[in-house]
Amino acid sequence: MKNMTEGKPASLILAFALPLMIGNVFQQLYTVVDTMVVGKALGVNALAAIGAADWMNWMMLGVIQGITQGFGILMAQQFGAGKYDELRKTVGCSITLSLLSSVLLLCAGQIIAHPILSLLQTPPEIIGDALLYLRIMYLGIPIVMSYNLLATILRSLGDSRTPLLAMIAAAIVNIALDLLFVLVFGLGIGGAAAATLIAQLFSSLFCLYHIRKIEILSLRRSDFSLQDRLSAKLLMLGSPMAFQNAVISIGGMIVQFVVNGSGVIFIAGFTATNKLYGVLEIAATSYGYSMVTYTGQNLGAGRTERIRKGMRAAVLIALATSAVIAAIMLLGGKAILGCFISGTPQEVEQTLYVAYYYLAIMSLCLPILYILHVTRSTIQGVGNTVLPMVSGIAEFIMRAATAVLLPMVIGETGIFYAEIMAWVGADLILICSYFAVMKKMDSSS
Repeated sequence: MKNMTEGKPASLILAFALPLMIGNVFQQLYTVVDTMVVGKALGVNALAAIGAADWMNWMMLGVIQGITQGFGILMAQQFGAGKYDELRKTVGCSITLSLLSSVLLLCAGQIIAHPILSLLQTPPEIIGDALLYLRIMYLGIPIVMSYNLLATILRSLGDSRTPLLAMIAAAIVNIALDLLFVLVFGLGIGGAAAATLIAQLFSSLFCLYHIRKIEILSLRRSDFSLQDRLSAKLLMLGSPMAFQNAVISIGGMIVQFVVNGSGVIFIAGFTATNKLYGVLEIAATSYGYSMVTYTGQNLGAGRTERIRKGMRAAVLIALATSAVIAAIMLLGGKAILGCFISGTPQEVEQTLYVAYYYLAIMSLCLPILYILHVTRSTIQGVGNTVLPMVSGIAEFIMRAATAVLLPMVIGETGIFYAEIMAWVGADLILICSYFAVMKKMDSSS
């Protein structure tokens, strides 16, 4: 556990974010290995099938992360205030709500998977594999929910080291099972999905083992009850974040719809770069988690003056980091992308051209994305999840409008700017919201 209400903000934010960053590297590593194994062993069509399923898979993951992160805001505030009895009740209630939510999401996912793939006009040669991948991933929703909730509990108490170790272990398990299921047993895309879920189960059990050793989290049976006021408060925090991520992913599906009309080669190139998206935002996500915990703890402790200092430090750190990552991707991006792609020399050349073009555009605009994560997370940390939800709606509008309209003007590569314009739209809302929230906080203190 780590108290973030004392000490230099920059040092605390970096110290908390670094283990998360390393953990995210390992999480992205097994996502990247999934794609490499599928792309190299099964070919361009299989790579395109995973790409066709990506946004639907991300939508479900985004809803799960939104719910659990929202619950974590209250946990961080109670931990910062030293209200351990209330913290235990919040953790118990969060577990019960997460269990119920995971069952509902599992059922919904199985129902909507095929209709949405059809609605997105997924090419017939890849829709079967895309559907198989989604069905397996959706069956594992309770596993994904458990890991995200348990990791959120630990991060809320200032522990970013245990989720790191869990993710390292999961990455090793996933890579080993990927190679075994796909290359040895020949289970194809279904094997890659199963490997990911088994790895997530391993990381969940790892986190659970460590949580059970935390004395202040010794839960009683009564802590798991759904108290009306507490349940409502948790849902008020988690629901806007879940809705925000769902809306963002719907915008992504519109992008995928446009991409699906450009042929399998274009889909494969677009997918290869999208698999590096997580690598591009590794540090941004980590700084975001750090700011939610930092802000929540300091608000709970009544040290609101430290929030503004932390925000300034986080923005400077984020901008410097984004510049370094952009330089690495621009210089070495082609070599990395080449690891995902197989086929005839002509297919490889065409797919790599699409992938690197998209990667270069995203890399040059990374500072916009990093400001988005830091600002959004700071606002969420003070308990306001509505304004970030509004920014998610702005993302949706900008992403969808750019995806539909810009290709009509400059051709199919116009789709590459949809993501950038989504970041810009969100930043405009979030920066104004941050200053409004801080001004309101100052006037009420």
